[in-house]
Amino acid sequence: MRVDVLSKEYPPEIYGGAGVHVAELVRALRARDDLTTRVHAFGAPRAEEGTASYADLAELSAANGALKTLGVDLAIADGCAGTDLVHSHTWYANMAGHLASLLHGVPHVVTAHSLEPMRPWKAEQLGGGYAVSSWVERTAYEAAAAVIAVSAAMRDDVLRSYPAVDPARVHTVHNGIDTELWSPVHDADRVRALGVDPDRPSVVFVGRITRQKGLPLFLRAVAELPDDVQVVLCAGAPDTPEIEAEVVALVDGLRATRQGVVWIRDMLPRADVVALLTAATVFACPSIYEPLGIVNLEAMACETAVVATATGGIPEVVVDPHTGLGADGPAATGRLVPIEQATDGTGTPLDPERYVADFARTLTEVVTDPALAESLGRAGRQRAIDSFSWAAIAERTVEVYRSVS
Repeated sequence: MRVDVLSKEYPPEIYGGAGVHVAELVRALRARDDLTTRVHAFGAPRAEEGTASYADLAELSAANGALKTLGVDLAIADGCAGTDLVHSHTWYANMAGHLASLLHGVPHVVTAHSLEPMRPWKAEQLGGGYAVSSWVERTAYEAAAAVIAVSAAMRDDVLRSYPAVDPARVHTVHNGIDTELWSPVHDADRVRALGVDPDRPSVVFVGRITRQKGLPLFLRAVAELPDDVQVVLCAGAPDTPEIEAEVVALVDGLRATRQGVVWIRDMLPRADVVALLTAATVFACPSIYEPLGIVNLEAMACETAVVATATGGIPEVVVDPHTGLGADGPAATGRLVPIEQATDGTGTPLDPERYVADFARTLTEVVTDPALAESLGRAGRQRAIDSFSWAAIAERTVEVYRSVS
């Protein structure tokens, strides 16, 4: 069977969890003897066999971003000739998959990493393009032969957002993690070169500057941490100038009252991220919308304790018998912070002050107890190995392919 995987993000152009998912899934699919896997990705040419790249159309250089995306989708749909199945990731590639399915008469499988109705703040970023992206996603999901949700929570979101989709066509296949690429690496010199003292406790955030990642809330919470705790932000690619300005102001405020606030805006190579995670006492995930959260798996695989919001698919990853909010497991892998959220799709905390206080208290509990943090970290790596290998995720994905072929 030939499968064509369609994605906006693909190495070396990766900026979020969906891109990581696609890269790792493709690697696992290409390791199988029963598939031929081709990739169609946005961006500059790539020197990789079986991978085609598509630049924006020159004729749409001044158009709204959503229209630029559709221009690339048309080219990708044409490029899928000869395939047996197309598998698209995120709305950026969904229309390419939908049109390829119609044009070539093959099944279209969609993976739900996030949903446009759950991210209404994107209207700030895309303007009228958000209406276009929402239409694209709805059209693709309702017509797809199958939808893969990266968590049970995401499956619920798909069915709630798109009630016309038959529940029998929506399958849950979790994200995975390569626990060889993501494993503890103690490299004090590399950590120091990044501006972090490996001998002091630290809390690390890794993510884009976007409303869903909850960075402004996190920055308010870390203001309450003990003075000796470093705050390390690997945060860039702001969605809008407004949220960037908000984060800059909050970071400036922190730096005025405490030392050890390190903000790394550039996207780091994996080796640097692994070194920072390994050296960290706690990894923080304050997201208010997270279908699963690969970043939590990456931290767990590096034996780092996780403190995260109990929202979306995160409780399916993090084991927290302390609160009873997380997945079942033989040992705790982190702490989950409860949150009451608006039901308008924004995920906004109904009581942000309480959420910030709860996050600060939970972070403090873990970061000031090295033995607890180490225990959570060890259990987290074991859970990543046991439950989230990419080979297992690829097998479950192929089962979905077979069910619609």
